[in-house]
Amino acid sequence: MTHAAVRFPYQDATLSVDQRVEDLLARMDARDKAGLLFQPMAQIGAFDEPGPFGNPPTRSLLDRRINHFNILFVPSAREIAQWHNAVQEQALQHPLGIPVTLSSDPRHSFTNNPAMALVAGPFSQWPEPLGFAAVGSAELVEHFADITRQEYLAVGIRTALHPQLDLATEPRWSRTFGTFGADAELVARLGTAYVRGLQGDEVGSRSVSAMAKHFPGGGPQKDGEDPHFSYGREQVYPGGRFDLHLEPFKAVLAAGVSQIMPYYGIPVGLDYEEVGFSFNKGIVTGLLREQLGFDGIVCTDWGVLSHTYWGVEHLSHTARMIKALDAGIDQFGGEDDAVTLHALITDGTLSEQRIDTSVRRLLREKFRLGLFEQPFVDESRADTLVGAPEARAAGLAAQAAAHTLLRNAETGPARLPLRGPLRLYVEGLSAEVIGDRAQVVDTPEEAEVAVVRLVAPWEQRGEPGTYETFFHTGSLAFPAAEVARIQAICHTVPTVVDVYLERPAILAEVAADAASLIVNFGASQEVFVQVLFGEAEPRGKLPFDIPPTMAAVEAGHSDEPFDTVNPTYRFGFGLRYA
Repeated sequence: MTHAAVRFPYQDATLSVDQRVEDLLARMDARDKAGLLFQPMAQIGAFDEPGPFGNPPTRSLLDRRINHFNILFVPSAREIAQWHNAVQEQALQHPLGIPVTLSSDPRHSFTNNPAMALVAGPFSQWPEPLGFAAVGSAELVEHFADITRQEYLAVGIRTALHPQLDLATEPRWSRTFGTFGADAELVARLGTAYVRGLQGDEVGSRSVSAMAKHFPGGGPQKDGEDPHFSYGREQVYPGGRFDLHLEPFKAVLAAGVSQIMPYYGIPVGLDYEEVGFSFNKGIVTGLLREQLGFDGIVCTDWGVLSHTYWGVEHLSHTARMIKALDAGIDQFGGEDDAVTLHALITDGTLSEQRIDTSVRRLLREKFRLGLFEQPFVDESRADTLVGAPEARAAGLAAQAAAHTLLRNAETGPARLPLRGPLRLYVEGLSAEVIGDRAQVVDTPEEAEVAVVRLVAPWEQRGEPGTYETFFHTGSLAFPAAEVARIQAICHTVPTVVDVYLERPAILAEVAADAASLIVNFGASQEVFVQVLFGEAEPRGKLPFDIPPTMAAVEAGHSDEPFDTVNPTYRFGFGLRYA
């Protein structure tokens, strides 16, 4: 497929981006402009089927002149590419021929938590961002982001709704796994490398635009609850460290990050209006635009007009839209009400001049990405380019390296790496993955070594099967019965304990009885077994403190890193095999 012949000046790539923007802007009517300011979720597949979570069908969204779509659940790479091209073909039927921009949440990590990151599917699979923080290598992060860029380009995804630059200062927060940990300098360094890998030195035709989140830093949530829900809407700064949470954002702004996403939370106890950040003019215009000098796109987090409008619950849907635009928002994520915005423009409630300011930014991005020149992708190559063997190998190597060894038996059969042949009792591992490295037995009593894989604990929120259950929050302590069960295994046979840390679990009781203790930040069984038997080496260091008790967690300041008294393991701790 090829783009239509040049018909208007804005389709002439020899003109400057600003010239092209102004020419196209002058040709747009109010409906065209209104549609540009929304980025709803779209369903890959038929054009007339409802979208995810009951959203309108894609054809209906296109009819509203909407041309930014966020995709969630994906089939094969080729099917994504085919759907992308079909959507572009439909969009280009409009007389102005404005191409569609597709976006995606993170989908290369180990997690399968659709509330916060997406299953990798056909894409290469890497550790969580916490795992990159454990390795601490900016070069590795940039390499990962570059592979993400290549795989996204192959299927037509041009905006990454990441990186997440929040500081993990509140251990209970459910979104800790998507951060680069608690240290502002480390987060800034890795976040900058991430943006560089996606965008290059500047946004161009081979770039994926990065949308850094969640400005001005979503880590210091009261009691670790999340502002996706009303009970977690308060963002608090008892340690007075608001400015610390800005540091990673300042770094990526200097690196040229193209887009910024504010979070849902309400700043409490500061000199800002106590409304959600997307409605907060002091934050978006005063701080981000005027003080920090950002002139890129500001897109809300998803659903702030319909679901998560904290601090403005008393306002109507229309009034919320007006307030967000007045705050300085350019685009509404997860929303599709272009009809209301069009009415506000045509009746003069919102000036067209104000809307044009956002439209210019959004058009500029499409031109910089080269979408007008090359709106289509090569469907025949998508399956080859996405999840290529070398990318998958690199992802698995990163999963292995991110393992962090916290305790190693001085002597005995449970000292890592394990040396076969051994009689092995395992939990959380299949005998097939162990292979001929050891003999898997049925009980601890039969074994020479036990290997137990655990997941950091959480308390369920909401009814089973609801969206709320995806948010792993609450106590970081293993239930007493589970601790007793693990201790019984440890007392029966020397035991290696491995814990997937999506949050900094309380490990003191487990560590006291385990012969060896290792943690991971997203790793397949195959990768863990390689680390277990020395075919790969753990190179990680903790990206946060491991608190000793829940009382210590509750005594800490939500906005303050490293203020846990007597942590079981400190930030930066990690042993080596040799």
